[in-house]
Amino acid sequence: MAFDYKKEYKEFYLPPTKPGIVTVPPMNYVAVRGKGNPNEEDGEYARALNLLYGVAFTIKMSKKGDHRIEGYYDYVVPPLEGFWWQEGIAGVDYARKELFEWISVIRLPDFVDEADFAWAVEEASRKKKTDFSKVEFLRVDEGLCVQCMHIGPYDDEPATVQLMHEYMEAQGYALDITDTRHHHEIYLSDARRTAPEKLKTVIRHPIKVA
Repeated sequence: MAFDYKKEYKEFYLPPTKPGIVTVPPMNYVAVRGKGNPNEEDGEYARALNLLYGVAFTIKMSKKGDHRIEGYYDYVVPPLEGFWWQEGIAGVDYARKELFEWISVIRLPDFVDEADFAWAVEEASRKKKTDFSKVEFLRVDEGLCVQCMHIGPYDDEPATVQLMHEYMEAQGYALDITDTRHHHEIYLSDARRTAPEKLKTVIRHPIKVA
């Protein structure tokens, strides 16, 4: 049976709908950076997703080709994630989506090193005849965070974020969003096929001891 990160690491991908504190270990990602409204049709964000999935599935399907990745095991491609921020704005202003800066990511299995990643980018470029130069190997060490499962439209996230911040403060923590620690979302639903009120999104914010 294929290894499923969501099921094996439920504390990171399937938290309850009540806020909790978690320490997230370092993880490697396939990543694309960009700016602008993610809802723009055929915009930079949509193009970034095509690049991400192109590389992610090239790695997953390497088992069918000549390239052998040491330590490979069959797995379910992890969910899409995103780190979000807006210059000059504390937190996130959902009414100003055009100001978003983001890093869109998909977790890489631990057996993928930078050499294997470089092969996958080259292979995807060759097969799809597309420029994958914006794709990068990114290692993120999130550390101490508050997180919560948000159910509903993305624009309703502020209410969940408020609950998260109230909870962390009651536990003796302070928000620690910086130039390198960002608002983080993990998308467990396909927004193209799921009713807005049923969307499941993990929201995670970096924190520190107050």
